Amino acid sequence: MRVALLRGSDPDHIDILHEGVKFRVVLRRRPTARRLTLRVSSATGEVVMTLPARTSLAVARTFAVSHGGWIAMRLAKVPDRVAFEAGAELPLRGVPHRILHRSERSGVTLVTEAENGPALSVACEAPHLPRRVRDFLEREVRKDLAQSVSHYTEKLGQGPKRITVRDTRSRWGSCTARGELNFSWRLILAPPLVLDYLVAHEMAHLCEMNHSSRFWSLVGSLCPHVEEAERWLKRNGASLHRYG
Repeated sequence: MRVALLRGSDPDHIDILHEGVKFRVVLRRRPTARRLTLRVSSATGEVVMTLPARTSLAVARTFAVSHGGWIAMRLAKVPDRVAFEAGAELPLRGVPHRILHRSERSGVTLVTEAENGPALSVACEAPHLPRRVRDFLEREVRKDLAQSVSHYTEKLGQGPKRITVRDTRSRWGSCTARGELNFSWRLILAPPLVLDYLVAHEMAHLCEMNHSSRFWSLVGSLCPHVEEAERWLKRNGASLHRYG
């Protein structure tokens, strides 16, 4: 729009202060937006403000500052981040495991039993530990996905063209019109029934690319724990994004 050209490019974020605490607010201008809106991601803690095309940055900043208390309240509810580092605890298939840095020499990452319970034992130089943990989790989720996809392929009589693993934020899985399935690697952190349900859900889209009653009937016939998995995701799904 001409107004946008005269205004110049927006910064990608603004910083505001509330009671001495600085908050970073990401800016996203949307031509279709009718009003200013603020959103705090329960997964990442990212604060995002959406601006209509004609709203000035000065007005947007005033709006953000006036909602500083609301931002602080929402951020207080976001779970603390858990870095992949020695001593940290993460769930593997829903079971807490402690990260154990067993050696600086490169070796295989494996699950073991330590003094305080299950552990993820990593052998590498310390700076590479986060990547080693992430790589291990991605390998494990690919194995579980392949097994579950094979199971439902036999039931449906058809399977996906491709399976992709990503770090998606807005959805745990998806199915494209080309028959390609995409899943979040973070499903390896949830109980196995959750991953299994999501595979059934997305594979049902190979037959029904919608969320009609026929689709849900198919999902129910494929997977016996739809409601249990949905309840778990509603209560605990956002917390999976705190790891790594």
